[in-house]
Amino acid sequence: MSLAVISLSALILALALSSISAINVGFLAIVLAWLVGVYAGGLTVDQVIAGFPASLFLTLVGLTLLFSMAQVNGTLDRITYKAVRRVAATPGAIPFVFFVLTSVLAAIGPGHIAACALMAPLAMAAAGRYGIPPFLMAIMIANGASSGSLSPIAPTGVVVEGITTKIGLGDVRWAIFLNNFVAHIAIAWTAYLALGGWRLFRKASASARGDVDELRRDFAPSHNAVATTDVGRPFTGRQDALDWKQWLTCAVIAALIGSVIVLKLNVGLAAFAGAVILTFLRAADETAAVKAMPWGVIMMVSGVTLLVTMVDKAGGMALFADFLSRLATPGTATAVAAFFSGVISLYSSTIGVVLPALLPTVPDLISKIGGGNPLALVSSMIVGGHLVDVSPLSTLGALCLAAAPPGTNERRLFTQLLIWGISMTVVAAVVCWLFFR
Repeated sequence: MSLAVISLSALILALALSSISAINVGFLAIVLAWLVGVYAGGLTVDQVIAGFPASLFLTLVGLTLLFSMAQVNGTLDRITYKAVRRVAATPGAIPFVFFVLTSVLAAIGPGHIAACALMAPLAMAAAGRYGIPPFLMAIMIANGASSGSLSPIAPTGVVVEGITTKIGLGDVRWAIFLNNFVAHIAIAWTAYLALGGWRLFRKASASARGDVDELRRDFAPSHNAVATTDVGRPFTGRQDALDWKQWLTCAVIAALIGSVIVLKLNVGLAAFAGAVILTFLRAADETAAVKAMPWGVIMMVSGVTLLVTMVDKAGGMALFADFLSRLATPGTATAVAAFFSGVISLYSSTIGVVLPALLPTVPDLISKIGGGNPLALVSSMIVGGHLVDVSPLSTLGALCLAAAPPGTNERRLFTQLLIWGISMTVVAAVVCWLFFR
């Protein structure tokens, strides 16, 4: 058996085990890279370790540290509440407000998982109070989170930028972000119309005008990370104004975004600088922020990237591209790419598994099918992988299901989300075939 086959089999094994077991696929990927690289490929340990994405790791740690600080000192929570309370009397607008808020939160740095974890409890509580179907609200939240996930300063955007640069696409950050953003807006708007969201504008809103404080109380206790301030006092959320720590946090985040866009600073190192400033000025609890960081996701991305690098060196990625090329033509490649990305993402992490595994195959795939647009293929894989994340088997769908309001038929909601997620594999394939050429 050739090394290419062995290495590709190791990657497939990692993907399969990530779907049926609780093990972090990143840790498994590191072990498989070591075993296959050293004992089957004849590489040295140093050569295997050289494939670890140190730059990506530091970027993800820096970003998640800064935004964990914004979470534990109540900044993100307070801003979210101030935005939501302004539309509490208009039930029909509430799903779109949550879509926008979740999208913005995901885009400015925390990423789609953190944004969904922050917004889902508040959104689903609002759905229960104002008669909004939980299924509709879950779709709006999950798609909102995914729509902002490809921002150049969000974790997924950082991962994709590293891969696209490595495969020679150049600076396509904003094109990829826009393609993904438009796709999710289109799906969310379609879902809103198809599921009768427009009927919410006919609802009497008198009951909505007097219970904003109840909405707030539903939200704060569900977030243990932000339920107390960094000095241990109960965070009731009744004070509308931001305190000096939260204003400073907002200023640091704004400075980060500006420095990355205008000055072209390294986003990870700039985020570390922002985190140090907040710690030095005692605007956030560094220890609590470190504990709140998504270390599992960080190691998942890093470990799978290490394994993919080894598999690529062994020829396994070219072998996988050859498999895809037998199913696709230049005219159908975007549909095939979106469909496969969606199917794998139903059971695996999009940011941690699907994108690091599939995006590097784009150059070989184009070569084998005799042509194609690399940006279109990358966009198709991204859209296909993200549209299915409403599924309860994915993190975003699971977060929405867990936050379902009292009285919800959770079994029915699970089935609805699952069917929607599975259907998105086909929808993504059609959409990408029509619009990405």
